[in-house]
Amino acid sequence: MNGPVGNGPVGNRRSAVLFDFGGVLTTAVLAAFTEFGAELGDPRLPLRLLARDPESSALLVDHEEGRIGQRAFEAGFARRLRAHGVDIADEGLMDRIQSRLHPDPEMIELVAQVRAAGYRVGLLSNSLGDDCYAGFDLPAMFDAVTISAEIGARKPSRRAYLIGCERLGVAPEQTIMVDDLEQNITAAELLGLGGIVHRDAASTAAELWPALRTPS
Repeated sequence: MNGPVGNGPVGNRRSAVLFDFGGVLTTAVLAAFTEFGAELGDPRLPLRLLARDPESSALLVDHEEGRIGQRAFEAGFARRLRAHGVDIADEGLMDRIQSRLHPDPEMIELVAQVRAAGYRVGLLSNSLGDDCYAGFDLPAMFDAVTISAEIGARKPSRRAYLIGCERLGVAPEQTIMVDDLEQNITAAELLGLGGIVHRDAASTAAELWPALRTPS
């Protein structure tokens, strides 16, 4: 993994990085849902419902934007799974998904390196449930933490990125967004943020350090 560069931001270079949580600081969220589906007998069903079933999609948006809590999401999503032939209990549904997410030590180290090099670092995360951040000392890792359920806005909405930048005390054009979903990066770039689609720690680091050196 490439190391830090220089002594932090200079002139009009990028001066801050917003990191996504699930799929960036952890293993892939999409893989976790696929593994959960395999356990239910259909690897594609959970993601297919969340993407294409209007009721399931609305439940996810309401949960990520804080209008309903985890328990209500579990009850609603379990109901939709049962409607598609899956015999599943409500309680513990999110725990079964979250148990498949594991911290990525290399990405956690990259966050620390970027901060140590003098750049501001923030978390900008769509909510994944009550316990998904357990084991992460977010206030110690980041200069600012922005979670969708707390602000009532989720990526890829403009408001989510603008609040993330505001909390870091930087303008969008001073900021780079690291996210595993291409649609979230596309939305960030429309606001002037630099964007890196995360695939693995090595490739993200290889893109991030030169991007931090390059004037915005």
